[in-house]
Amino acid sequence: MIEIDFWNGNRSEIRQLYEREILEAVLKSTIKKHGDFNIKESFAEYPGTQESHVFSEKNHHLFVTVAGNQKFANEEKIVISKPIAKNLLGYRILIIKTNDVEKFKDVTDNQILKKYAQGIPETWSDAAIFRLNNYFVSEEGNFDDIFERLSKGNFDYVTFGANEVLSVFESRASKLKTLEIESKLLIFYPFPLVFYVNPTMPELAKRVAEGLQIISESGELDAVFNSYYSDIVDTLQMDKRTLFVLKNPLIPKEFANLHPNLAKFQFSNEATK
Repeated sequence: MIEIDFWNGNRSEIRQLYEREILEAVLKSTIKKHGDFNIKESFAEYPGTQESHVFSEKNHHLFVTVAGNQKFANEEKIVISKPIAKNLLGYRILIIKTNDVEKFKDVTDNQILKKYAQGIPETWSDAAIFRLNNYFVSEEGNFDDIFERLSKGNFDYVTFGANEVLSVFESRASKLKTLEIESKLLIFYPFPLVFYVNPTMPELAKRVAEGLQIISESGELDAVFNSYYSDIVDTLQMDKRTLFVLKNPLIPKEFANLHPNLAKFQFSNEATK
């Protein structure tokens, strides 16, 4: 029995559930070749300086993050360059103050949106991307207090990926009663989620890569994705929103061809059974 230390902190609850399920599917698909396993899951919340040493100081075995995450640029790691969530995190939905609904209805191009301040927790990789696209960023605080600061008017809006915005809003933002999910705008940039593996564990990295290939070819990867997100386009009315496309110059070259494509998130009833 192999014990695998999976760090699953510093992220939304829906991402924790999804990423754990993908890892389980990956490991189960490789039991015959690599043996049985037990996942030791850690939900520890690390501030940015500690998170960047998740391997070298915290000694976790693997975790999921965005490809090209600059927070880990100086950390040795093995990157498994296969996205596990179809870049859905890169489709960003705004959360705003209810009193500002009319203001955001008047946003018809990104030059208007760039005049408004976006709140982003300290050290989140989104901040660099928005700055590189000349957006006004207020980088402060953390995930736990960001909605309180939004409600107080410290900034004008926050954004979360389409894969987590509903869960994040329900579990955190809705409690303030003064915020809502903005209904007209959609921001896109390449932001795929991938596994990072401890550099001292090349056999684990090999197993994860093999398992991802297996569940991708078998359709299980799509099946897990569909079980969480098969109706996400309709639920968030993503195809009816005004789309702003940003560049992500921090993304590794192998993901440079990621472009907006909502069709890959729309599934037939048969596909979601």
